Amino acid sequence: MLLPTTLILTSLALVTAGDDQKKYRIFPQRTSEEAAVIEWGHSAIISALDGAVAAFGPQTSQGANFEVETAPVLANPIDGVGRWKKSDDESLSAFEREYPGKLLNAADVEGNMVIMTDAAGLSGVTMARIAKESGAAALMVVNTDQNAGDFIYSLEAESEEEAKYAEENIDIPIVMVSLQAGNVITTAMATEDSDPNEINKGAGLPDRIRLYAGGDRPFFEDAVSKTPVVYLIHNMLTIEECDALIGMAEGKFDRVNDTTGTNNYLENTMSSTEKKGKPSAVDIDSVTLWKGGIAGKVIKDVDERISQVTGFPQEHFSDFQVNRHLTGSAHLPHFDMNQANGIMATITIFLNDVPDGEGGELLYPNPLDGGTPVMVRPRKGLAVVHHNTDENYVFDKATLNEELVLTGATAVKYVAKKYVYLNPQHNAMRVVLPLIALPFGGKLPRIFSTLHVALIDKFGVETGVTYFNKIVTMIPVLLLLGIASVVSDAVQKKLKEGKDGKKGKESSEKTPKKNKKSKKS
Repeated sequence: MLLPTTLILTSLALVTAGDDQKKYRIFPQRTSEEAAVIEWGHSAIISALDGAVAAFGPQTSQGANFEVETAPVLANPIDGVGRWKKSDDESLSAFEREYPGKLLNAADVEGNMVIMTDAAGLSGVTMARIAKESGAAALMVVNTDQNAGDFIYSLEAESEEEAKYAEENIDIPIVMVSLQAGNVITTAMATEDSDPNEINKGAGLPDRIRLYAGGDRPFFEDAVSKTPVVYLIHNMLTIEECDALIGMAEGKFDRVNDTTGTNNYLENTMSSTEKKGKPSAVDIDSVTLWKGGIAGKVIKDVDERISQVTGFPQEHFSDFQVNRHLTGSAHLPHFDMNQANGIMATITIFLNDVPDGEGGELLYPNPLDGGTPVMVRPRKGLAVVHHNTDENYVFDKATLNEELVLTGATAVKYVAKKYVYLNPQHNAMRVVLPLIALPFGGKLPRIFSTLHVALIDKFGVETGVTYFNKIVTMIPVLLLLGIASVVSDAVQKKLKEGKDGKKGKESSEKTPKKNKKSKKS
């Protein structure tokens, strides 16, 4: 819930509810069932790529029938066609006219995984036929679309004839990888001294590769490759981790009020810049779970996984901001900006499913890649990452985003947001504030965000933040001094009581006892 804006009101026409004519790029498009992994290396150093399994041929659910371990070989010609000319024999079907025959290096391909590009525009089934009839054990298709970024998809039969042929003949796994992934695997073993001509012939390929089902492993889905950079990470959190985060947040939520004109820089809840008195965060409940460097196993495991998958260092992470949306909740178009702590990227993780048709989608209405608006439907454990800055750390205005109205009568949506800051976070943020929040289940007393804002308002962002960090850092020192003082006073009191008791005892022993007078008989 960050800095809203009215700068691009004209774009909102694209996302007005009820406009039957608008079109979106709707995600997620991939599923765990079609996710595959291509892996090479040994136990010390393992490299892996994501692949999308074709809708025909062996599927990931078939276990051993899908898995392959073999050598990779570049197709010759690399696109399966080369100088071959398509037949003009009209007596043949389009599928038959498109088939160029076996590869020139079929003898090398025999029993191995052949790598072929889609540059010739052949259908997926035709490429699979070329690979199968050349004796390949599997086919890796490289998506050569320069504008597709890391986007990959599941190849499908394009006609009834293709579907029938694939069902009867294609019994080898077919996977697609991105152009970037193709470059990675074809240069995996290359060195600075490698001959480019030899690399183009396959000299840079690994000796052996393994193809297997992705299962619950996190995998990527590219949405917008630039301006803004938006991508999805499937299986970022497990079902149990999603439920655990919701459990940590329950009972700690506060209703967001962004109409006061005050920014909560500390917890990334900014003032609305909509018309006076109009919120941008509509009926949203929120809490920031301050766990930092003292987090328990669940959050520690999640942070480590996010860092490994995205490449962002944990020292740049915010703590989780967990938001609850009920029927009617929405977050109007806004930018993720924080003047006191620059945000490089935003990671939004859905903690539960929302049925299609009940709203709550995450929307990017103004991508500048020439495509239509991007809509992401809430799926449990799915993360959506967008970069708020470009490669030069300049703010990207195309990152305008919103969360659509939740419309289901009994609908609820839980979202966990993690912000990736431009700079590593001070120990005051990573350790001290989580320690202070510990007795409250991770919820920080409001006085700290109030103090943070007051210092920034009085001294400016840079100086105010510096003063705040110093004050917070001093709290443990003052606390320890206080404890030491109390302990010292207690010890001194005890010693004094001991001396006084000993002194009283000695005085009693030195005093002569009075003799009782005997009664006269």
